Amino acid sequence: MHSSTTASPATLNKQEITQLSINTIRTLAMDAVEAAKSGHPGTPMALAPVAYTLWNEVLRYDPADPLWPGRDRFILSCGHASMLLYATLHLAGVKQVEHGKVSDELAVPLEHIKKFRQLGYRTPGHPESHETSGVETTTGPLGQGVGNSVGMAIAQKWLASHFNRPGFELFDYRIYTVCSDGDLMEGVSNEAASIAGHLKLGNLCWIYDDNHITIEGNTELAYSDEVATRFKGLGWHVLRVEDVNDLDALRRAYKEFHATTDQPTMIIVRSHIGYGAPNKQDTNKAHGEALGEEEIRLTKKFYGWPEDAKFLVPEPVLENFAAGVGARGAKLQAAWQQKFKEYAAKFPDLAAEWQSMTKRELPKDWDAAIPTFPADAKGVSSRVSSGKVLNAVASCVPWLIGGAADLAPSTMTHLTFDNAGDFEPGNFAGRNFHFGIREHGMGAAVNGMVLSLVRGFGATFFVFTDYMRPSIRLSAIMKIPSIWVFTHDSIGVGEDGPTHEPIEHLAACRAIPNLITLRPGDANEVAEAWRVIMPLKDRPVCLVLTRQNLPTLDRTKYAPAAGVAKGAYILADAEGGKAEVILLGTGSEVSVCVDAYEKLKAEGIKARVVSMPSWEIFEEQDAAYREKVLPAAITKRVACEAAERFGWDRYLGPTGRFVGMKGYGASAPGPTLFKHFGITADAVAAQARELVGKKA
Repeated sequence: MHSSTTASPATLNKQEITQLSINTIRTLAMDAVEAAKSGHPGTPMALAPVAYTLWNEVLRYDPADPLWPGRDRFILSCGHASMLLYATLHLAGVKQVEHGKVSDELAVPLEHIKKFRQLGYRTPGHPESHETSGVETTTGPLGQGVGNSVGMAIAQKWLASHFNRPGFELFDYRIYTVCSDGDLMEGVSNEAASIAGHLKLGNLCWIYDDNHITIEGNTELAYSDEVATRFKGLGWHVLRVEDVNDLDALRRAYKEFHATTDQPTMIIVRSHIGYGAPNKQDTNKAHGEALGEEEIRLTKKFYGWPEDAKFLVPEPVLENFAAGVGARGAKLQAAWQQKFKEYAAKFPDLAAEWQSMTKRELPKDWDAAIPTFPADAKGVSSRVSSGKVLNAVASCVPWLIGGAADLAPSTMTHLTFDNAGDFEPGNFAGRNFHFGIREHGMGAAVNGMVLSLVRGFGATFFVFTDYMRPSIRLSAIMKIPSIWVFTHDSIGVGEDGPTHEPIEHLAACRAIPNLITLRPGDANEVAEAWRVIMPLKDRPVCLVLTRQNLPTLDRTKYAPAAGVAKGAYILADAEGGKAEVILLGTGSEVSVCVDAYEKLKAEGIKARVVSMPSWEIFEEQDAAYREKVLPAAITKRVACEAAERFGWDRYLGPTGRFVGMKGYGASAPGPTLFKHFGITADAVAAQARELVGKKA
């Protein structure tokens, strides 16, 4: 078969070209990992038949337009096998998209494969969607990719229900996901699979690489699940392909998936990691390290490949992909674009909605219904005011959809306006999602929804960001505007006790780059927070809200809440001269600082109150604004936050004081706890007096 690598298509039959194409994927993966001296060659070698048959024979995908809305989605959840995807993207001729426009450059040129895992190339160790076109989602932590795929399947169902009309089935694509033993061991995958089975997502297919090998060795060491039985119990249609090299069996499985419309499909494919490597096939040595030069030579010999050739891409293989996915995708894409033109003429409002979604733009006057809250000493909790604002916004932004992890009555995230409805089989146009008690799965699914251009939100108690951190972090890495709504944000939770009272969680969220953490201090700051959230295009946000009521401040007496847009602002200032001390607060502690300010003012102490709902946004303001709010000359500062101090020293400096938590909370009514832990206006005022050297 050596000569077939350079022979013309006319001298090769279809079966030979197919095998040549599969072996090209395998050898590119081997060579790239060897050049990097790092990576995972075994799974690409094993799954090359899956990638080939799916991409070149089945996938509705136009390599010349990777953003075509009607395309099928392919997710490599086992992201360590990234060379499987990179090799396929290269051979398929997928173009790179820059700033929303398709360029003439390949997404994965051969030079980038040669520089696998090297700085500045679009072939990182795990696929990253914001770097490499054709990569639908960033997959690193195992289980996240399959979770994303459930969100993508949800989004397709919603888009179809919202936009499709008889004769205009614009959104009818499918989602294919390759996953591994590791994906299925991670708990997030079980949550995601449970959601998919419950929702009967017949547009979703997981292809499970059943190779019996993990990093430590054979899966018998730690894994004896009956995967087929488990997935049948979760409501999935389960198929088996006993030999990954049986291409006809793979093709039959894909066809059966297409015919199954009322269940997601799991295809269990038996494969051999490091296929063809005489000394490393079916061993963990083929999983996470380069094969070595001699083993590669022997493996290429087994494939009938020139043993000394490196990064060889035979011309017949490129021609084969061009005639397969290239030609098929171009035809389907052109037909879709023509159909959309007809659709736009017949349904201009819906077409305009879709165009706005593709640009992550908002409808005109999207915020017109946001309420203004009158001053009220009793006030409302920020979760309640947020629920009112969310409904006002969602009623004007049809593609703002989401739900909670069985906590909508507590997080106040249920959409209650007419025709909002519940997303469920029989009503995929519904906008309220019931994710169940599955924070892990919800987080991954919301990211998949947002990657599909709907504006998704997920809600739960703030303490459960511990469960959701991988998904939150990945939304920040991918630069997507996922909305995370977290309530019950402090010891104000009260009677549920320390297990439910977040202490270190604000610091943890603030530590995530490219994530905005917003903790508004009253109802009008909540309204302004949503005005910040909705225009975001390339970063996620955590909205952190209270269970307990917060006074609605009198904005004729204090500064307008519009200052939220700058992250921090002067809420109240010293009268008749320069402030001696600055009081800084977030969320429920803003009103504590205001009360302390009034006490100090009555005593003749000149204080300033700064509300700091978002450190990240404040840090992005120019130096002049930051100096105006927090003048370097005013070193006497007191911060108050019902959380731990970590991070506050950047604003407090060496002499500043902190009123907050030093350990975990307790079980008692919220007001009792604030008094018990000394998070009070009296405590803030006392610290300020000490700093300025005055007594009460």
